[in-house]
Amino acid sequence: MQTLFNIINIPFGWALEFLSSLFGGNFAAAVFFFTLLINVILIPLSIKSQKSSVQQTRIKPKLDELKKKYGDDKQKYSEAMQKLYQEENVSMSGGCLPMVLRLVLMMSIYYLIMSPLTYLLHIDSATVTAAAEALGKNANARAELQIIEAVRNGTIDFPQIASKLSAIDFNFFGIDLTQTPKFSFDIFHDAQPIWVMPIIAFLAQMLTSALSLVMQKKLNPDAPNMAGMMLTMPLLSLFIGFTLPGGVAF
Repeated sequence: MQTLFNIINIPFGWALEFLSSLFGGNFAAAVFFFTLLINVILIPLSIKSQKSSVQQTRIKPKLDELKKKYGDDKQKYSEAMQKLYQEENVSMSGGCLPMVLRLVLMMSIYYLIMSPLTYLLHIDSATVTAAAEALGKNANARAELQIIEAVRNGTIDFPQIASKLSAIDFNFFGIDLTQTPKFSFDIFHDAQPIWVMPIIAFLAQMLTSALSLVMQKKLNPDAPNMAGMMLTMPLLSLFIGFTLPGGVAF
């Protein structure tokens, strides 16, 4: 799996480095415009997936009639369903490929942002591994932002990393994106500026989920109420935001 992401992320890393140089080494600006660019590129796939969803909704009454007609005879129902899809010129998997490709690309971007030492600064794996071991961690994607934080605050001494870090600014309006938020219920005493990242990620996902729910109801008013499911992705975003470095939530 990592080999697959390397094939995508090595050229992506050069693109992120180019964007970073355009914005004076600002990591946040580079990540923002890189993610925006990828989402713009994915718009045709999103449109195709939405069209497939609309087509599925359009033929749903006919599928319901077939289900009533053939009852528990799954074989006849399957044959009739395939015939209906052919007659209506609807692909049974039309929305799957765009979603899978989008998922692969977004996972790739996740690894890219989590691994700036490897993909943005092009530091060799032996140095990254040694730095991770100095922190008592395994050399994985999650460790790289923690290595950056440790090198910058002097916890570990790796001049070959520190010299390259001087060209990159990992702050976003004073918030260090290499930090991992430490959650506490005592928000009045333990709140940190980095908490802004998971909270905004949560609110953004809530907005997305709400819009998706509204659109789903417009397309299919008879669909079951999925309001409870609306909280799943926002809460997952909040959880991820409080367990991984701020750059991921950003």
